[in-house]
Amino acid sequence: MAKLKDSLILKLILGVIVGLVVGLYSNETVIGLVNTIKFLLGQVISFTIPLIILGFIAPAITSMKSNASKMLGVMIGLAYFSSVGAALMSMVAGYSLIPMLNIVSAADSAKKVIPALIFKVEIPPAMSVMTALVLAIFVGLAVVWTNSKNFENVLVEFGNIMLAIVTRVVIPILPLFVATTFATLSYEGVILKQFPVFLKVIVIVLIGHYIWLALLYTIGGIVNKCNPMDVLKYYGPAYLTAVGTMSSAATLPIALSCARKSPVLKEEIVNFGVPLGATVHLCGSVLTEVFFVMTVSKILYGQLPSVGTMVLFIILLGVFAVGAPGVPGGTVMASLGIIISVLGFDEAGVGLMLTIFALQDSFGTACNVAGDGALTMILNGLFKDEVGTAK
Repeated sequence: MAKLKDSLILKLILGVIVGLVVGLYSNETVIGLVNTIKFLLGQVISFTIPLIILGFIAPAITSMKSNASKMLGVMIGLAYFSSVGAALMSMVAGYSLIPMLNIVSAADSAKKVIPALIFKVEIPPAMSVMTALVLAIFVGLAVVWTNSKNFENVLVEFGNIMLAIVTRVVIPILPLFVATTFATLSYEGVILKQFPVFLKVIVIVLIGHYIWLALLYTIGGIVNKCNPMDVLKYYGPAYLTAVGTMSSAATLPIALSCARKSPVLKEEIVNFGVPLGATVHLCGSVLTEVFFVMTVSKILYGQLPSVGTMVLFIILLGVFAVGAPGVPGGTVMASLGIIISVLGFDEAGVGLMLTIFALQDSFGTACNVAGDGALTMILNGLFKDEVGTAK
């Protein structure tokens, strides 16, 4: 009974259910308070993310010694090719399936508007996510190059400090953050009213997510010479958290905790691969965006983009995905430039694209997070004999 009470998955599921119910039956005053709590919790989580990245990646690099530079290049390459591969699969599905669908030609609007925050206390992060990532890489590599033992010890201690913050602050508040997120979505009517309009498209995209994850984990199991379920079975809490937070960055603490439970992954590689993946690996979001831009093109402009146009868009989108922030809507926001310039979308197209992308953003994020585990498994298979000691 105590174990069930402490189950993170159970807490997250309860958070989703409570949030939906509260959103359905709340008045403006109550939802204003809920939205304020959501904002404050989001500020706390956002503040810790750059510190978590710095606290985990930098010491992980120092523990890898001469293999650090090689692993960095391999991980970024894996993230890029995973995103591009997912996008190409989505493109093929789009040309095959979209002409067969009877898609509603306009997006519904939310039935209610979230009231203004009761009060607003901003907690700006000490640095951006990308700044933290680059700083962690530079500091970690510099410590390896200079063999600075004292600074290496400082980084290890800082990593331990951030681990304590994750386990004692971030993880306990996540269920409440998920509950407030779903409460605001439920109050707006986004889930109950807008979702059915694009149900067919979203279901197709979800199936695409699972197919791509199955492929990634199969490859990971082959490279790491293990059963992929020895990693995947621990990712339930991370997947569910991503559904609630809609952010790879906000899910990072849970993803690290899940990956560390796997007996087939080395802790040093987990501490390096999972945070880096949360920043540069967005396969689910890319897969979704490709199918959705094709859908929007068919809805508004009466035709699908040409194959050449889509291939160019996918190649560029893979680059933008590596640099996109792991926050809600980060991929589509980072790629608005090429949506307009390469695909020729106007304001109506961009607006519809943002709307339907937001409806499934949580599931795309969950695919990203789960995919990080597969890439880390591949990385583990390539470098496990060269890094640290066995678990």
